[in-house]
Amino acid sequence: MGMMQRTLSVIEYSVDEESMALIAKALSHPVRLKILKLLASHKCCFTGELTELIPMAQSTISQHLKALMEAGLIQGEINPPKVRYCINPEQWVKASALFGKFFIAEKECLC
Repeated sequence: MGMMQRTLSVIEYSVDEESMALIAKALSHPVRLKILKLLASHKCCFTGELTELIPMAQSTISQHLKALMEAGLIQGEINPPKVRYCINPEQWVKASALFGKFFIAEKECLC
Protein backbone atom coordinates (compact mmCIF):
# COMPACT_ATOMS: atom_id res chain seq x y z
CA MET A 1 0.00 0.00 0.00
CA GLY A 2 1.26 3.42 -0.90
CA MET A 3 1.10 6.42 1.36
CA MET A 4 -1.76 8.73 0.77
CA GLN A 5 -0.60 12.20 -0.15
CA ARG A 6 -2.43 15.25 1.05
CA THR A 7 -2.26 18.46 -0.80
CA LEU A 8 -2.75 21.54 1.25
CA SER A 9 -4.67 24.14 -0.60
CA VAL A 10 -3.58 27.67 -0.04
CA ILE A 11 -6.43 29.98 0.79
CA GLU A 12 -5.87 33.63 0.18
CA TYR A 13 -7.61 36.13 2.41
CA SER A 14 -8.32 39.75 1.71
CA VAL A 15 -6.81 42.48 3.85
CA ASP A 16 -10.28 43.13 5.27
CA GLU A 17 -10.73 39.46 6.22
CA GLU A 18 -7.34 39.41 7.93
CA SER A 19 -8.15 42.64 9.79
CA MET A 20 -11.56 41.37 10.89
CA ALA A 21 -10.07 38.11 12.18
CA LEU A 22 -7.47 39.97 14.25
CA ILE A 23 -10.12 42.31 15.68
CA ALA A 24 -12.55 39.44 16.34
CA LYS A 25 -9.84 37.58 18.22
CA ALA A 26 -9.15 40.66 20.34
CA LEU A 27 -12.88 40.99 21.10
CA SER A 28 -13.23 37.32 22.02
CA HIS A 29 -12.71 37.71 25.77
CA PRO A 30 -15.15 39.41 28.18
CA VAL A 31 -12.32 41.17 30.05
CA ARG A 32 -11.18 42.79 26.81
CA LEU A 33 -14.72 43.95 26.12
CA LYS A 34 -14.87 45.40 29.64
CA ILE A 35 -11.57 47.22 29.08
CA LEU A 36 -12.82 48.64 25.77
CA LYS A 37 -16.10 49.80 27.32
CA LEU A 38 -14.19 51.42 30.15
CA LEU A 39 -11.79 53.23 27.80
CA ALA A 40 -14.59 54.25 25.44
CA SER A 41 -16.50 55.81 28.34
CA HIS A 42 -13.67 58.27 29.03
CA LYS A 43 -13.60 61.52 27.11
CA CYS A 44 -9.81 61.48 27.28
CA CYS A 45 -7.20 58.81 27.84
CA PHE A 46 -7.35 56.71 30.98
CA THR A 47 -4.33 57.13 33.24
CA GLY A 48 -5.49 55.25 36.34
CA GLU A 49 -4.81 51.72 37.43
CA LEU A 50 -7.09 49.30 35.61
CA THR A 51 -6.68 46.84 38.49
CA GLU A 52 -8.71 49.25 40.64
CA LEU A 53 -11.66 48.88 38.25
CA ILE A 54 -11.14 45.29 37.09
CA PRO A 55 -10.28 42.96 39.98
CA MET A 56 -7.53 40.98 38.27
CA ALA A 57 -3.77 40.70 38.50
CA GLN A 58 -1.84 43.41 36.66
CA SER A 59 -0.07 40.74 34.60
CA THR A 60 -3.41 39.36 33.39
CA ILE A 61 -4.71 42.80 32.49
CA SER A 62 -1.44 43.50 30.68
CA GLN A 63 -1.95 40.40 28.52
CA HIS A 64 -5.43 41.61 27.57
CA LEU A 65 -4.15 45.11 26.84
CA LYS A 66 -1.46 43.62 24.61
CA ALA A 67 -4.08 41.74 22.54
CA LEU A 68 -6.15 44.92 22.16
CA MET A 69 -3.07 46.89 21.14
CA GLU A 70 -2.01 44.24 18.60
CA ALA A 71 -5.44 44.56 17.00
CA GLY A 72 -4.96 48.32 16.99
CA LEU A 73 -8.14 48.93 19.00
CA ILE A 74 -6.32 50.82 21.74
CA GLN A 75 -3.21 52.94 22.06
CA GLY A 76 -0.93 53.08 25.04
CA GLU A 77 1.80 55.36 26.20
CA ILE A 78 4.14 54.63 29.07
CA ASN A 79 5.47 57.66 30.93
CA PRO A 80 6.56 56.32 34.30
CA PRO A 81 4.99 56.25 36.76
CA LYS A 82 1.84 56.59 34.64
CA VAL A 83 0.55 54.52 31.77
CA ARG A 84 -2.04 56.09 29.49
CA TYR A 85 -4.52 54.04 27.44
CA CYS A 86 -6.99 55.32 24.85
CA ILE A 87 -9.28 53.98 22.19
CA ASN A 88 -7.55 54.23 18.80
CA PRO A 89 -10.17 56.30 16.93
CA GLU A 90 -9.02 55.42 13.40
CA GLN A 91 -9.04 51.68 14.05
CA TRP A 92 -12.31 51.95 15.98
CA VAL A 93 -13.99 53.52 12.92
CA LYS A 94 -12.38 50.94 10.60
CA ALA A 95 -13.54 48.03 12.80
CA SER A 96 -17.06 49.43 12.92
CA ALA A 97 -17.17 49.78 9.13
CA LEU A 98 -15.73 46.30 8.50
CA PHE A 99 -18.13 44.53 10.83
CA GLY A 100 -21.02 46.73 9.74
CA LYS A 101 -20.54 45.63 6.12
CA PHE A 102 -20.13 42.03 7.25
CA PHE A 103 -23.37 41.89 9.25
CA ILE A 104 -25.40 43.81 6.67
CA ALA A 105 -24.35 41.44 3.86
CA GLU A 106 -27.05 40.13 1.56
CA LYS A 107 -30.12 40.02 3.78
CA GLU A 108 -32.07 38.00 1.23
CA CYS A 109 -29.66 35.06 1.77
CA LEU A 110 -30.48 34.75 5.46
CA CYS A 111 -33.00 32.09 6.45
